[in-house]
Amino acid sequence: MAALILFGGGGDLAMRMLLPSLYFLDHDGLLPDGLKIIAAARTEETTEAYLEKVREAVQPRAEADGAWSEDSWRRLTGRLEYMAVDATDAESLKPLKARAGEGAITAFLAVSPSLYGRIVTAMKTAGLAGPDDRIVLEKPVGRDLESFREIDDAVAHAFDERQVFRIDHYLGKETVQNLIALRFGNAIFEPLWNNLTIDHVQITVGETVGVGDRWPYYDEYGALRDMVQNHMLQLLCLVAMEPPSDLDPDSVRNEKVKVLRSLRPVMAEDAERVTVRGQYTAGQVEGRSVESYETERGQPSDTETFVAIRADIDNWRWAGVPFFMRTGKRLAEKRTEIVIQFKPVPHSIFGHGERGDIYDNRLVIELQPDEDISLSVMNKKPGLEQRMQLQPIQMSLSWGQPKNTNGKDGAAPRRRIAYERLLLDALHGDSTLFVRRDEAEQAWKWVDEVADAWSCRTCRPLDYGAGSWGPEAADVLLSRTGRKWNVR
Repeated sequence: MAALILFGGGGDLAMRMLLPSLYFLDHDGLLPDGLKIIAAARTEETTEAYLEKVREAVQPRAEADGAWSEDSWRRLTGRLEYMAVDATDAESLKPLKARAGEGAITAFLAVSPSLYGRIVTAMKTAGLAGPDDRIVLEKPVGRDLESFREIDDAVAHAFDERQVFRIDHYLGKETVQNLIALRFGNAIFEPLWNNLTIDHVQITVGETVGVGDRWPYYDEYGALRDMVQNHMLQLLCLVAMEPPSDLDPDSVRNEKVKVLRSLRPVMAEDAERVTVRGQYTAGQVEGRSVESYETERGQPSDTETFVAIRADIDNWRWAGVPFFMRTGKRLAEKRTEIVIQFKPVPHSIFGHGERGDIYDNRLVIELQPDEDISLSVMNKKPGLEQRMQLQPIQMSLSWGQPKNTNGKDGAAPRRRIAYERLLLDALHGDSTLFVRRDEAEQAWKWVDEVADAWSCRTCRPLDYGAGSWGPEAADVLLSRTGRKWNVR
């Protein structure tokens, strides 16, 4: 009988994401038959008390999605139990091994990455790192290439690479996976996916929330290490990678590694031209006043809460096509999107605006707050005018409305938590949507070069008011090349 162990089972990630994901998977009948789920943490409490906390976390979310069922809850609680353990102590873990049984174990480390090395060492000693067992590591693993290797060497001492699942929850989003289907399942896109027809690519991850109580972690990592090293570079790889030979995990990840190895290094002399660092000051976000980062932290800091970077991929497909990435806290809106901007038509037969302006074609992949893929094209404006008038329209390429059991149009499908897909894949041993070691190493190598380039500069991050889209320099990053960020 297989077992899933959630280390840090009482923590924020487990309660907000992992346990609701497991409830939805069980509700839909997708969890393996007989799977045990053991939540492990340091706090001494009974399974009954723990289950009450889980219900408080899961039920409101399930009710909001119309998926709450007492039968589903009873089925989940029949699998789920709690154990108080010190995950860094092999003796403390031995009873956990006995409770898990003899089947394959999948362990999810929803704890601080600084504990990974000690935990995996204790797991190996306690017999929780057998040849059929797996381990899932939550990002970020390390804060630079050196610390990543130190942690991952300890992991590699206990588990083979095929047993290690480094998670990036962005890869579990439906629209991110749909990008792969869009590119490689259609003949009309791949021939256009190169520097002959694409002008540039934008990747935006905007958040309206501030750092708040997370500042001890955030002040050490900043936006570059917290977001660019993993989420944003993973999205860049999916847009830029060559077609894999198949969907075998290594085939996909081999192509992503090639992209990371092709990234042009950011040198100190280029840092001011191709990067922007920012830190939010006080301002208005979603109609309310918010404090500056330094006020939240309680003292001055040179940590960046905003990053914009121009990345260039030095290979035949993408030579001359800039990839612009930006991410930040306390921005104007919560938005995650990828924008593929195509080049303009080589010659307009419609004159110079008297028939309507011609807008360049643009493919927009939205990840949040909504998930959608849309293509902007030019169209004739309806009417009987003698002179043809043009207008831009947006065509949605998303999956559309499902059919209910009566064959009628139903509501849109429930937007799944990204962890649902990734937990299911880890339980089945499918590592396609997880990050391989050499992938993580190449990402850290490039990010370390950016950080080193910044360390040669004496200026602190540029101020930007909360509720804006970052420092003005982020707009200049594009405008100096005749481009601008996507607006809605």
